[in-house]
Amino acid sequence: MAEETWMGCEKRPVSAAGRDGFVVVPRKPLPGNPWAWRTEFFGAFDWADRALLEEGWHLAYYKVSDMFGCPEAVADMRKFQAAAEEALGLAPKAALFGFSRGGLYAVNYAAAYPEKVSLLYLDAPVLDIRSWPGGLGSAPRSDWDWEECKKWCGLDEESAPHFDRNPIDRAPELLRANIPVILVAGDADEVVPFSENGAKLQKLYESGGGTIRTILKPGCGHHPHSLEDPSPITAFIQEYGR
Repeated sequence: MAEETWMGCEKRPVSAAGRDGFVVVPRKPLPGNPWAWRTEFFGAFDWADRALLEEGWHLAYYKVSDMFGCPEAVADMRKFQAAAEEALGLAPKAALFGFSRGGLYAVNYAAAYPEKVSLLYLDAPVLDIRSWPGGLGSAPRSDWDWEECKKWCGLDEESAPHFDRNPIDRAPELLRANIPVILVAGDADEVVPFSENGAKLQKLYESGGGTIRTILKPGCGHHPHSLEDPSPITAFIQEYGR
C-alpha cells in the first residue's frame, strides 16, 4: 500500500469512536509538537495551514461532518484528541481552526474542554445556528442543513428561536479560560452574516477583556476564506498557540 502524504508530508491515519481522522506530520517538527486542528473543510483556503506545516506544525482533521457541533460530536472530538496525542506525541493543547460551520465545532469544543485548546482561529464562522442554517436573521435558510441541525440539537421550529447553547452563548466560558481568538471574515457575507456571528463574539470579547484580533475583509462575501498572505494569522498562532 502506498504511503499517504499531503503536501509531501506523511499523513498518519488516526481514528476514534468509529470515525476517521488523520494527522499530517511536518518534515521538521517544532519542539513540543504544536498542532493545528481543522474542525471542518481540511484543504480549503489553506494558506495558513500550509504555512504552519512548513514552519514545523502538525495538522489534524477528524470527520464529524453534518453534526453541527452537537454534544455527541464534541465528545467524539475529545476521543480523537486523546488518540492523536498518544499516537504522535502531540502537544497537550491544539490550535482549533473553525471555518464556516466548523466554528460550531471549534467553539463548542473549546468551551467544553478549554484545558485542551490553546487558541481559536475562526474564519467566517457560524456562531449561531439561528443565523445559519436556520435563516432566522438576515441570511437565507439552508433547508437540509436546518433539518439535520435541529435533529442533532434536539430542537423543533418552536424551540429553535430560544436555543441558548449556541457557540456565541459560550463566550463567557471562553473568556474565563483566557482562550485567545483570531477572527477573519468578510463584511459582505450574506450566507453567514458577520453582524449575526463574528461581530457578536468580538463585542463580547472586547467587553470582557479577552484577547481577540479581528481581520474584516471589505467587500468580501462568505468566500474566499482566510488570507492569501496568511502571515497575520500565523503570527497570532505562533504567539498564542505554543
